[in-house]
Amino acid sequence: MSTSATNRTLAISQHLSGNATAVSVFEAVENLPLDPIFALSAAYVADADSNKINLGIGAYRDNDGKPWVLPVVRQVEQSLLNDKSLNHEYLAIDGLRTFTDASAKMILGSESIAVKEKRFLGVQQISGTGAVRLGSDFLFKINKNATVYISDPTWGNHLQIFGDSGFTVKTYKYWNAATRGLAFDEFLESLKNAPLGSIFVLHACAHNPTGVDPTHEQWKQIAAVIKERKHFPFFDCAYQGFASGSLAQDAWAVRYFVESGFEIFVAQSYSKNFGLYSERCGCLTVVTSTEQQAINVRSQLCRLNRSSISNPPAYGARIVNAVLNDPTLFTEWEENLRTMAHRIIKMRSECVRHLTDLKTPGSWDHITSQIGMFSYTGLTKAQVKVIKEKFHVYMTDNGRISMAGLNEGNVKRFAEAVDYVVRNA
Repeated sequence: MSTSATNRTLAISQHLSGNATAVSVFEAVENLPLDPIFALSAAYVADADSNKINLGIGAYRDNDGKPWVLPVVRQVEQSLLNDKSLNHEYLAIDGLRTFTDASAKMILGSESIAVKEKRFLGVQQISGTGAVRLGSDFLFKINKNATVYISDPTWGNHLQIFGDSGFTVKTYKYWNAATRGLAFDEFLESLKNAPLGSIFVLHACAHNPTGVDPTHEQWKQIAAVIKERKHFPFFDCAYQGFASGSLAQDAWAVRYFVESGFEIFVAQSYSKNFGLYSERCGCLTVVTSTEQQAINVRSQLCRLNRSSISNPPAYGARIVNAVLNDPTLFTEWEENLRTMAHRIIKMRSECVRHLTDLKTPGSWDHITSQIGMFSYTGLTKAQVKVIKEKFHVYMTDNGRISMAGLNEGNVKRFAEAVDYVVRNA
């Protein structure tokens, strides 16, 4: 037994025995480092430089660098405020059913065969993080010997969530540093070589952190191998509508898998596409093979919800529910989505234009070919360090930037900073 484990065992034994001189039961608890993303944000806030740029946090900003509350969200909030029939009673354990049904239909498509055959369900959770965790805990409960594969690189929380559920977690190669694109052949090899019945975590659209998605043809090949190897596809969908501006286009992969006969999990988040970051509004959508299986799975997910959060929060779900179930509000929301998506696309073009004007060494076409909130710049950890210290530009150590943090007032300055570190760092 390790020294740390021995100390913990001794502390607990002394505590339980009532030993007056016992050390604290928490004596051997280690202080973990801060979450890197939120630590980066804290460093940005503490920086007094007036020209600082925050490209670390994954939250949309308008052209003035300010958080943007979607106009349709403002409208619904006012309506909720004036609705005297609303109260603060508990939601059902699986959440607001009109919200989860609408959420499932949004990702699957209202004409989906799974919807028509009633072999789908949705369970409300604490945004995408909670949805991934709920799905992970359930899958471990029914198939604890499976191996979970996450992309390399991926959203930083995936490893921790699936590992904390109890799974053995491995990675599949996703990023080709030489081409700054998808390592498709290696991805397929991972699918072929993984044990039968493994769980593959797939990004539905706007892959985080690379911004690189498979083409439709590549998705078809991925699906074929997953079917052949009897793997289970677990989609993480944090950016539907936000990536391209089209809800249907961003849901293409998920819908193709369902049309191809797969059972799937989809973790949905409304943080980005509704701007409801602090409301923690999300849904775990499940497609099964039969209607009865959907009923059974819902009962099991409700039990897990009951022992973890009891009931999900109502406010964010009420906002999303109002929009998804009202054609006029839905149309307005789609326009809000296009506003955000198109501004980010414009910033990608402006960034590359400035780098081209500066004759920055290397090719930067990957910035415009990537989609969604993030761009994987290809900058090294050493270059990221210099750009932070010399230019007060904050990004993650792997060179990922949030394109939403760029605007007309700082994109040229950012390009100049990149040009400097590429030439000198």
